Amino acid sequence: MAGAIIENMSTKKLCIVGGILLVFQIIAFLVGGLIAPGPTTAVSYLSVKCVDVRKNHHKTKWLMPWGPNQCDRIRDIEEAIPREIEANDIVFSVHIPLPTMEMSPWFQFMLFILQLDIAFKLNNQIRENAEVSMDVSLAYRDDTFAEWTEMAHERVPRKLKCTFTSPKTPEHEGRYYECDVLPFMEIGSVAHKYYLLNIRLPVNEKKKINVGIGEIKDIRLVGIHQNGGFTKVWFAMKTFLTPSIFIIMVWYWRRITMMSRPPVLLEKVIFALGISMTFINIPVEWFSIGFDWTWMLLFGDIRQGIFYAMLLSFWIIFCGEHMMDQHERNHIAGYWKQVGPIAVGSFCLFIFDMCERGVQLTNPFYSIWTTDVGTELAMAFIIVAGICLCLYFLFLCFMVFQVFRNISGKQSSLPAMSKVRRLHYEGLIFRFKFLMLITLACAAMTVIFFIVSQVTEGHWKWGGVTVQVNSAFFTGIYGMWNLYVFALMFLYAPSHKNYGDDQSNVEKRLHCSTFAEEYFCPRMLSPKHGGCVQNPGDSRKFRAHFWRSGCAQWGGAPAHHHHHARGRAHRDLQADPQGSPGVELQHPAGTVPRLPAPRTRVGSVPERARRAHGCCCLLAAASWSGGVDVCQFAF
Repeated sequence: MAGAIIENMSTKKLCIVGGILLVFQIIAFLVGGLIAPGPTTAVSYLSVKCVDVRKNHHKTKWLMPWGPNQCDRIRDIEEAIPREIEANDIVFSVHIPLPTMEMSPWFQFMLFILQLDIAFKLNNQIRENAEVSMDVSLAYRDDTFAEWTEMAHERVPRKLKCTFTSPKTPEHEGRYYECDVLPFMEIGSVAHKYYLLNIRLPVNEKKKINVGIGEIKDIRLVGIHQNGGFTKVWFAMKTFLTPSIFIIMVWYWRRITMMSRPPVLLEKVIFALGISMTFINIPVEWFSIGFDWTWMLLFGDIRQGIFYAMLLSFWIIFCGEHMMDQHERNHIAGYWKQVGPIAVGSFCLFIFDMCERGVQLTNPFYSIWTTDVGTELAMAFIIVAGICLCLYFLFLCFMVFQVFRNISGKQSSLPAMSKVRRLHYEGLIFRFKFLMLITLACAAMTVIFFIVSQVTEGHWKWGGVTVQVNSAFFTGIYGMWNLYVFALMFLYAPSHKNYGDDQSNVEKRLHCSTFAEEYFCPRMLSPKHGGCVQNPGDSRKFRAHFWRSGCAQWGGAPAHHHHHARGRAHRDLQADPQGSPGVELQHPAGTVPRLPAPRTRVGSVPERARRAHGCCCLLAAASWSGGVDVCQFAF
């Protein structure tokens, strides 16, 4: 990535760009903190105990807890005994939402948790590993006078985890167990205004259904849904950020394609990161306002997973491409050890999400955590993903350490390098340190705001101003990672100063310098050949002539001829027999101007010179696949 904008940008311009991005970052936090309400709202519901009298020709099976068609209700279970009402005839009814209110598609989703009020009785205690089995029916309607339409009907088993803190004596009968809340239902869209839940607890002593679960007095539900005001702010941010990231992505790739060389791996990964960010930003949620798309939660998880996988892969490849002494670069296959854990971990989390939210598309009451097999399977997926994440961070930390170690070594040798090569390494070092700085800043802000949002009450009050901390966290962090990707594609795009012929010349000089120093010089005095060794794996088919500066005798040899890789006219590389300070490259189109050269003859290096101490190589001429160029670097 020679010639990136960040390398050619002055400190003043870089500070201006950073200041503009910081302003947008502050705006992203303020939008969530001052404009948007809290991201979610929790509403408590207490079920009404209805008596199912359908066997006495009740008109409908849906039992309303209140309203003009409310059911025959009882206040508590004790009232059912004198009325000879059996447990199978009692229905716990919950209307969503509360009276005089209605649901809205802007709420996006509904999540319900279940709380059972179970009284202690000596003759009806909760057994160990007790399981409550509920027969649950869910219906909806969009008008208060319309008939209810069934949405789901399932048998819902849940394991009880209850403790009784007082002594189990007759004096403490009637006290309640302390039970853990249970997952109950999740719906990925709120397409209707009214919902109705009818919950039955059928008892069958022969099959041991709902036996040994204590005396259930009441069923409480807590419904959680997204606030409509927050949804509108969130959609507005997505609508604004989508064209912003898309435009910078198109601009970035256009700059890549304008170069004379093909894109390198790092440029492709940055482009892929922009695509994944655009995929998250596309506000397809607008369609959920008019359509009953229950798969939106699962789709959102998949989009986030793709982005996080690309982000983690980018960090690894960015570090790998800045390994200055690593020759096997620019190939994704060289990073399989580091990218492999990302792929495995992402796949495990995807399978886990499909087993949870994928099944909820057809059964909103399903939870993978309600059975022993499901719990073990879910924990296995999570543990494997956690191990892969740990391996990834170990690889990442090791690669960052290697890069910084190489940086410290290269910085001490920068003054002795040629100008082009020194600028090349200085650009690599600056790019790497800059990205490490902003990456650590983004990660630190994410962790800090997450912790603050968890330990605070959800909002701060400063005088008459209320700041919604949780909303600021969501909008601020979302905007921050968009700005991160935006900054990457802008600052690491090729500079316009290096387009056209200038860019080609710069790239050739950089490649020639890097190739000569890293491939020829460490291996140039081979005991098996009559001169310096050329890299057999180089695709550009270098054919070079080398001189030894300062050797006493070279032995006479005729001028050496070689042909172009594509069979073009040969080039003659000749030295002035009088020891003139120049070398000419003869070409049918003319003569390349003389270049400074050592006062030695041209030819193969004899054995005594090859083994002599202090021999240096000079790369004088090279054949490029795109034409003829002259590279001259002394080491």
